[in-house]
Amino acid sequence: MSDEKTPSHTWLKVLEPGELADGRVKPVTCGHRTLCMTRHEGRFGALDNRCPHQGGPLGEGSIEKGLLRCPWHGWDYDPLTGKAPGYDDGVEAFEVEVRDDGVWVALPDEEPHVRTVTDVMAETMVAWGIRHVWGMVGHSNLGLADALRRRAEAGELSFYGIRHEGAAAFAASAYGKLTGRPAACLAIAGPGATNLLTGLWDANVDRAPVLALTGQVDTQVLGPGAFQEIDLVAAFGRVAQWSQPVLHSSRHAELVNLAAKSAILNRGVSHLIFPDEVQTLPALAGAQPGGPEGRLPAREIAPPAEAVDRAVELLEGLRRPAIVVGHGARFVMAEVLALAEQLGAPVLTTFKGKGLISDDHPLGCGVLGRSGTPIASWIMNEADALVVFGASFSNHTGISPKKKTIQVDYDPMTLGKFHAVDVPVLGEIGVTARLLRERLAGSPFDDQRGTVAERWALWRSEKERRLAEERGRGISSSAVFAAMNRQVPDDAILAVDVGNNAYSFGRYFECRRQAVLMSGYLGSIGFGYPAAMGAWAATREQGTPFAGRKVVAVTGDGGFGQYLGELTTAVKYGMDVTHVLLDNSELGKISKEQRAGGWDVWQTSLVNPDFAAYAENCGGLGIRVEKAEDLRPAIERGLAHQGPSLVEIISSAGQL
Repeated sequence: MSDEKTPSHTWLKVLEPGELADGRVKPVTCGHRTLCMTRHEGRFGALDNRCPHQGGPLGEGSIEKGLLRCPWHGWDYDPLTGKAPGYDDGVEAFEVEVRDDGVWVALPDEEPHVRTVTDVMAETMVAWGIRHVWGMVGHSNLGLADALRRRAEAGELSFYGIRHEGAAAFAASAYGKLTGRPAACLAIAGPGATNLLTGLWDANVDRAPVLALTGQVDTQVLGPGAFQEIDLVAAFGRVAQWSQPVLHSSRHAELVNLAAKSAILNRGVSHLIFPDEVQTLPALAGAQPGGPEGRLPAREIAPPAEAVDRAVELLEGLRRPAIVVGHGARFVMAEVLALAEQLGAPVLTTFKGKGLISDDHPLGCGVLGRSGTPIASWIMNEADALVVFGASFSNHTGISPKKKTIQVDYDPMTLGKFHAVDVPVLGEIGVTARLLRERLAGSPFDDQRGTVAERWALWRSEKERRLAEERGRGISSSAVFAAMNRQVPDDAILAVDVGNNAYSFGRYFECRRQAVLMSGYLGSIGFGYPAAMGAWAATREQGTPFAGRKVVAVTGDGGFGQYLGELTTAVKYGMDVTHVLLDNSELGKISKEQRAGGWDVWQTSLVNPDFAAYAENCGGLGIRVEKAEDLRPAIERGLAHQGPSLVEIISSAGQL
């Protein structure tokens, strides 16, 4: 490079002496401009690399019969002047000098960046607290990507380039579940956008706020079926509770205001569609970004007095109520626990709610349902009433419809969703729990702490017996999670996949202060590792409850196989994620279901690589464990590693 300047041009060295042979062409990038450098009959030419017709890269073309031919559609140009013989069009040519040290070109000084509508929209996203974007930059989102780049370089958000858009959506979904705040995922039009759908459905059904940003073809070719054109409004259908295209005439900051507000208040997916040419439109002079000020109401809504009266009346006639909490109670557990402690009532959780109460708490009973403990099911059966906070009565949870039930939720459609309940209470969960505690002060209930302790003693004794047993090939799940109980930090964030690994985790791992993330209602295999990437982003936010916490992914080989390319993403960004991988070379949960249904076990075996070696090849730490006695040091080493680590455990096939 040289500091030699004219008033409006800068001379740049673009080729070394002898670098370009006669009759050849070569693309050369200088700053934000790419040149097509040519050499014809001993003379050098410097042309704009972009063919004006279809945007073809002239530097990838060739000189034929003295003319430079576009590689995309065969249009010819003079290789030195850029003129199209016989036509009045052409490409821009630049002054060239051959000097002793190489070939130099005079390029016009770059114009200052003109603020675009997507700059305004990206600034508005930041104002709404969107700090993380996962996605893939591509040809139909380049203008938007550049706006996000500017915010990233300003230190206002972080962008993570993933290997598959599905991982981007899962990461954003997991972040929303963990924090209650939206993150974003970015994709191109067509296949990039459709690849987001599984992760977005996970966010939709688990009520996680997410902002989906998708490119789209130019509006002038929208409709007839251009390359990678699909009807994105139709494709996203019910997965996006709010979806709008960004048009030339849109109020661009207001679109982001509405998208972010809707994602937060409706706890779901908002979708913005960006046609290619709209992304680089100049913003109106003085255009200001939007923000949440004056747009979000207080959400601590008290339930109707009559509903509280009915709930209190039902409870005052009973002695042994039990409390069930689901994911909807995640951010208000202090009030729920205060109520439980006042009543001496055991607390059971749904699988999605695992960890919302410590298993060391004298009233904590673990998970209820198929992925749960015998403690929780026994307590439910003995209870004379259930008070259910933020749970949706999934058939996997198995909340008994035979019990007197008070259900509390902020969503009226969730109340009595699968069967009628005795007292449906519409209100914010923390507020309602506090009101019940105040109204029930002094009411006599049986303190059930002793019963809970007895049931835990029985279950822990059973777990010890299972730990001592040898059950076929590989390391048992009870041994894996006993080791994790000892080694995983009390405040870790655990992202769990779908399959036998999840059932075993729910049953054997005892939570203390850990936060647990999973694909709940969708139950999508492959969730675990991308979710850990989303959780890791939250741990980078200083001053939040998640800052500095360890992230652990728990998956099976089937789930990890769907997104194993994302290990390179974790390496690229230095994500401190420890991955505990249970490898049984089988889709074990499906094999079990085939046996239970009287089917032949068919097409559930897997051919796996050495996952630990794969992790090493990707640049992470890989550890392979084949003996139970090696579990503890292996997990300890994986947790201590600063960066991505993978502990591959050869586990028992089909065992829970």
